Amino acid sequence: MQVIFIGKWLPGYTKLCHPEPNLSQEAKLRLKWMDYYRNHANNASLTCRYFGISRKTFYKWLKRYNRLYLDSLESQSRAPLRRRQREITPIQELKIIQLRKQYIRYGKEKLSRIYQNIYGETISSWKIQKVIERHKLYYHPQKAARIRRKRQRSFQKKRITELKQKRISGFLLQIDTIVFYWNNLKRYILTAIDRYSKIAFARVYKTHSSYNARDFLYRLNYLLDDKIENVQTDNGSEFLKYFDKGCKELNINHYFSRNHTPEDNSTNERFNRTLQEEFLRQGNFLLDLQKFNQNLTEWLVEYNFRRPHQALGYIPPINFQAKYLKVLPMYPSSTVA
Repeated sequence: MQVIFIGKWLPGYTKLCHPEPNLSQEAKLRLKWMDYYRNHANNASLTCRYFGISRKTFYKWLKRYNRLYLDSLESQSRAPLRRRQREITPIQELKIIQLRKQYIRYGKEKLSRIYQNIYGETISSWKIQKVIERHKLYYHPQKAARIRRKRQRSFQKKRITELKQKRISGFLLQIDTIVFYWNNLKRYILTAIDRYSKIAFARVYKTHSSYNARDFLYRLNYLLDDKIENVQTDNGSEFLKYFDKGCKELNINHYFSRNHTPEDNSTNERFNRTLQEEFLRQGNFLLDLQKFNQNLTEWLVEYNFRRPHQALGYIPPINFQAKYLKVLPMYPSSTVA
């Protein structure tokens, strides 16, 4: 019996006889090559130029092409024909896990020798290493716990964009740190400002630990008569651990600025600039921290009680917020150090 392929002379016959809804886009394109090739007198050079492909590629697919099985134009799997099978039996794996837990400080070579002595069979250190990796049987639980806590803390951070702003004194205090150097000495000024009333506070410390940041928070809260609802900080380490615990103890919500977004903390950034221009650059740096904080407090009294603020209609912050929030007298030792 003779079989005649009409499609050899009838353009598009292959498509009519073999619909291609299940073909991939690549296979459909290759089918277009074949149709073009048949419709142009089997001219391979013309087909290659038209589709911009090499003759080698075209002939490879022409050789594979079967009119009755269009799947022949699909790309073949490149996975190896023979794949490596798992070489560790479930019983071996269970034994390795038990040994690893019992001798958590031993390396894979020692565990291999112990395995051989106990069970009377040889097992490679490579297999032991694979089991350790698969079940994460590492000796550093403290390190893993620290990483886990850090990730959880990062995940739980509340961003300032989540807070619906209110134009009320005490609703949001922005807190930041100024780092400055003087004759190879490094000092840290923690600063805070009420986003609405512009009441500000600052204090210098030798270190920027979270313990000192918590001390600053206590002083700030005392100054504002326990009327702080929310605080906003950047993502520095000084605003974690003890500082965060202090927020919880004082029932203050702690929000974080977004990374690399200074406009989130713009009010405090402007206060920091004013403090540097009107206090630090006027020669008010002293090595004695107690005296330094005394001078800083005197400047804060000037800033809060007498200095006109353009954003407040050229009145001092204390006058602006008087009807909202009580502010206790300012002096360096408002709280226990």
